[in-house]
Amino acid sequence: MVVDDHPLILEALKQVLRDLHPDIEVLEARDATQAIEQTRAHPDLALVLLDLTLPRTHGLELLGELRTGSPDVPVVVLSATEDRETVLRAINDGAMGFIPKTAKTEVLIAALRLVFSGGVYLPPSAFAGPAHAVSEPRPAAPGPRSPREAGLTERQAQVLALLVQGKSNKLICRALDLAEGTVKIHVTAILRTLNVSNRTEALVAVSRMGLRLDALLPEKPAGAR
Repeated sequence: MVVDDHPLILEALKQVLRDLHPDIEVLEARDATQAIEQTRAHPDLALVLLDLTLPRTHGLELLGELRTGSPDVPVVVLSATEDRETVLRAINDGAMGFIPKTAKTEVLIAALRLVFSGGVYLPPSAFAGPAHAVSEPRPAAPGPRSPREAGLTERQAQVLALLVQGKSNKLICRALDLAEGTVKIHVTAILRTLNVSNRTEALVAVSRMGLRLDALLPEKPAGAR
């Protein structure tokens, strides 16, 4: 689903999505009310592309509502604003990625392909700025990497795949049939391995390291939107 109040941008994004996946249905919403209604009516949504500039409601407020009401639906932010503070706030509020509207078409397509494959896309601005805002993840070789190459066990990778979706420890427990204490132990180990201290930094690290978690994500029903 694409959430944007500009008709031209809305249609352009819908066409890009159709070009990437001709067999999917692309829904649209032009404000927060429509977006909430669509997510309730279609719990099998595969992805929400959310513009931050919406009538009557700031996109970050809607992001919070979507993550609370539909925690299984991944949200990627689209915005004309790409300063580091906004990017990291969106990630901290539960977004799985952030794509600037200023990005060239080929970058947008590559970013969407990455997101659909289970990766995380963040603009360069997310990796710049004061060192105290987000600690630097451990340097990694360029290109996609498997969780094992990053030093994660299979179970830790499964927990990480849900963690970057914004899932709480309780939801991760249910998804993986684990005790909450076990999940906490895995989360602590993941943060230590990635050399970060919280979920926001973990998502930035996943993006920088090119970790692919698609095979570990819960499957969507056929016909997902």
